[in-house]
Amino acid sequence: MLNEKSLSVSQDCNECPIRHRAVCARCESDELERLEEIKYYRKFEAGQTVIWSGDRMEFVGSVVSGIATLTQTMEDGRTQMVGLLLPSDFVGRPGRPSAAYDVVATTDLVMCCFRKTPFEEMMVRTPHIAQRLLEMTLDELDAAREWMLVLGRKTAREKIASLLSIIARRDASINMRDVGDRLTFDLPLTREAMADYLGLTLETVSRQVSALRKEGVIELEGKRHVTIPDMGRLLEEAGDDADGGVFA
Repeated sequence: MLNEKSLSVSQDCNECPIRHRAVCARCESDELERLEEIKYYRKFEAGQTVIWSGDRMEFVGSVVSGIATLTQTMEDGRTQMVGLLLPSDFVGRPGRPSAAYDVVATTDLVMCCFRKTPFEEMMVRTPHIAQRLLEMTLDELDAAREWMLVLGRKTAREKIASLLSIIARRDASINMRDVGDRLTFDLPLTREAMADYLGLTLETVSRQVSALRKEGVIELEGKRHVTIPDMGRLLEEAGDDADGGVFA
């Protein structure tokens, strides 16, 4: 594992930007105090590996800011991006000694980490944590099933729109904004990474993003700064219903 960098992030749980969505969301003040005893922060630069598949995991934790990818490598060296870790997502699996996937920071990444063994012990004594982790796990399962539809049945245009809507709604949730508002965010993935995740070519991603921009579905400033004037229209382009499915 790579060395952590120095942090300027606040370590006060009450000021945490993901507090309302994280595994500790329902913890009482005394439970937060116990978590404080086993908590520390790590920061990774874009491109750094958080952990390799098969490595022993000494921590679990939540993404505070930034995005990471989950990647699986086949025996012949081929790789497949199998998931994204967005702010508030949980990293690691209690009860499993080693990592199942490579976890790589796509952008600069800040994680709130808990020493694994004490966290597992605390789960037994703290129903609020166990219940919240179960909810998050079931949400992740629903999202994985929905993503099978995205990859297996949706057109290239629908795939791009789906991914943009996922990131936009998560950004709105973290910042506690109404998804009905005009949403603006910085796209954390390069077009190459989008192509890899969606199973498309770079040329297809660029062409479809340009088409969505020309038709006013999205607005772009540079390649990364995205504005969505009307989320309902973007969801229509994604082939989703009004609530946008289970990804938010």
